[in-house]
Amino acid sequence: MSSIIQKLVKQELIKPPAFLPSNVHYETMMGSIAYGVSDDNSDLDVYGFCIPPKHIIFPHLVGKIKGFGKQEESFHNYQQHHILDKSACAGKSQEYDVDIYNIVTYFQLCMENNPNMIDSLFTPLRCVLHCTTIGNLVRDNRKMFLHKGSWHKRKGYAFSQLHKVGSSEPVGKRKELVEKYGVDTKFLYQVVRLVNNAEQILNEGDLDLTRDREQLKAIRRGEWKLDDIRKWFEDKEKALDKVYLESKLQHSPDEKKIKQLLINCLEHHFGNLSDCVVNVDRATQCLSEVKNVIARYGL
Repeated sequence: MSSIIQKLVKQELIKPPAFLPSNVHYETMMGSIAYGVSDDNSDLDVYGFCIPPKHIIFPHLVGKIKGFGKQEESFHNYQQHHILDKSACAGKSQEYDVDIYNIVTYFQLCMENNPNMIDSLFTPLRCVLHCTTIGNLVRDNRKMFLHKGSWHKRKGYAFSQLHKVGSSEPVGKRKELVEKYGVDTKFLYQVVRLVNNAEQILNEGDLDLTRDREQLKAIRRGEWKLDDIRKWFEDKEKALDKVYLESKLQHSPDEKKIKQLLINCLEHHFGNLSDCVVNVDRATQCLSEVKNVIARYGL
């Protein structure tokens, strides 16, 4: 199955790094489509991850020391917005926004419970556009990334959205929303979505992005006012602070376990990584065995 990146490169609509098209392992639709609230005017947001060349992930293989001397430009993500494919949708055209991350950056952001990154792992299957064996391995283990810190992350983002309602100068489609409803309803629906998803994570250790779609659609239609959202958020914040304390979800991410998943993905892609990664547990075991031998023979 070809990736969206490969399709857009073939049509000469984008020019990503040369390694990218053949090394994308996961792409999924995000935004309003993933949350079940899209309409005919919705753009297609595509998130995913790739595995860049080995020397980018392990620069010491080419003699580079982080922080010393001339540093090679690293790769964190490829981002391109407003890509217009006039041939898509039977000639009706389609506009894409794409964000493809280095798998290491992607894992780090997921481990931090960045809402966009975590949500991209929990999109409905209908939203998945491209997924290799490695992509499936990560999706199959997506619950591993969830932890109680997600509430703090999402609460912070929700505060930010509420602040933007009154401080941002609307342009384009958002200006049309303000003219129609008196407020940017997209900001309002994002507040509710972020908090509802945090509640799911704390209570269930899982995430269904489309569960609250009817509520979110109502907000986007202007059926909730700004004061309604503020009061709702205030009440939810108090309730979820209590849920946070009672939640049985892990308090913080299991970094060791997530790192092993990352290494498994990289080994599936590159092969054996013994020249790149030191297995600390194995090294400690070997050192212990050497010490025992020395002690046994009095050396």
